[in-house]
Amino acid sequence: MTLQYQSTRNQNNRVTASQAVLQGLAVDGGLYVPTQIPKIDLDFDLLAKLSYQELALKLLHPFFDDYTKEELTHCINSAYDTKFDTEEIAPLKKVGNEYFLELFHGSTIAFKDMALSILPYLMTTAAKKNKVDNEIVILTATSGDTGKAAMAGFADVPGTSIIVFYPKDGVSKIQERQMTTQEGANTHVVAIEGNFDSAQTNVKKMFNNSKLREKLLGHHKQFSSANSMNIGRLFPQVVYYIYAYVQLVKQAEIKSGDTINFSVPTGNFGNILAAYYAKQLGLPINKLICASNENHVLTDFFNSGTYDKNRDFFVTSSPSMDILISSNLERLIFHLSGDDDQKTTDLMHDLETKGVYQLTDTMKANLQDFAAEFATQVETSAQIAETFKNHHYIVDPHTAVAENVYHKYQQQTADNTPTVIVSTASAYKFPRIVVEAINGKAQIDDPELVDVLHQLSDIPLPNAVQGLFTAEVRHKTVVHENQMQEIVETILNLES
Repeated sequence: MTLQYQSTRNQNNRVTASQAVLQGLAVDGGLYVPTQIPKIDLDFDLLAKLSYQELALKLLHPFFDDYTKEELTHCINSAYDTKFDTEEIAPLKKVGNEYFLELFHGSTIAFKDMALSILPYLMTTAAKKNKVDNEIVILTATSGDTGKAAMAGFADVPGTSIIVFYPKDGVSKIQERQMTTQEGANTHVVAIEGNFDSAQTNVKKMFNNSKLREKLLGHHKQFSSANSMNIGRLFPQVVYYIYAYVQLVKQAEIKSGDTINFSVPTGNFGNILAAYYAKQLGLPINKLICASNENHVLTDFFNSGTYDKNRDFFVTSSPSMDILISSNLERLIFHLSGDDDQKTTDLMHDLETKGVYQLTDTMKANLQDFAAEFATQVETSAQIAETFKNHHYIVDPHTAVAENVYHKYQQQTADNTPTVIVSTASAYKFPRIVVEAINGKAQIDDPELVDVLHQLSDIPLPNAVQGLFTAEVRHKTVVHENQMQEIVETILNLES
């Protein structure tokens, strides 16, 4: 029987995997979740013999079971190819007594490549399966990395176009440059005067706008999402958590069946949610450590059971985590409530109208899989310097947050369970932050800082950075957050 996906806000809104991939967001504003977790035999000794691509097929086919194995194999092999600079795709590095899962070896040097490399293939295959002739318009907001990775995946893909919104002063210079120089006739990048939460909220409003949806259909277009709200983004991320565990077994760092922890730098909650689903599949995870920066709405949530976005917003050195509304948390809320769509709807309504919601005692008791802490910018910089000094290993600020929070967790709990720190971006995305953390204040520009980082690290200069500062800036549009729908209609020529 084909696995169904239902909306977190309406149990009767059910679709297949390919339909969920095409829609991205449910029309009722909810997120699609599987009606049941597939049963997969996780024999880790056998899984250790598989390549990343073979493991991905074994794990993803039960989630995307209305795709044939041949279709899914094509999607996987097209995604995880030579655009990654390492054969392992997601290498696991032991640094001192810690393990770093390096998810930044793709073409845009951030973890978003791990799922956004496969999403275009899942989506175009889904369109054929469902006999969709409309142009698929990818509409997404980014806090730094999703935008570039999505555009790289969808650039010049027939039958698609992509519009990315990002906060003008809320991403690193490298991140902004990566987006604004993106080639592809179907790519559009718009900076907004506002923060990521504003961008994401307005994107969701456009998805839920029935008049806009009708106007799009009148022009043979339809929206979909490249954000981790789309199951085609979310579930491919499950693979690398199980792959990390398998590597630990393969390297004899643990025995099959031993428990491990993951410390995950967390903003929109998609990455750590994928680890939560991996645990539901049977991965022996002790704790999922949710690491936040000074925008620590999630830390407070996990420690109190209250989600409250009514607080100051900070622009930090880890911009991909500068988020106060973590959209993917809705899926966890749904599961904590016992898959209660009405309870989820009520809580999300409270968030939208009051900016706060409170878990019931029963739901709060179900948070035991998680631990949560945050790191300040001072602590983040100190962690970068300490890791470099002690191990000559360079981490980006998001990874430094996860490492620092893991150290705090360990001190608080004395938990010596082997722990994997999820490394979500290359240090080359944040050269100023990293170089200044190690060497002190630098009076030079980002291109020179890239060279300094190269000398410090001995890490080959990624293709994503080479030539970045001499590339033509193709995208220069800046709008107020209230003008986002207007600019979308202009880009898509919907006025006529």
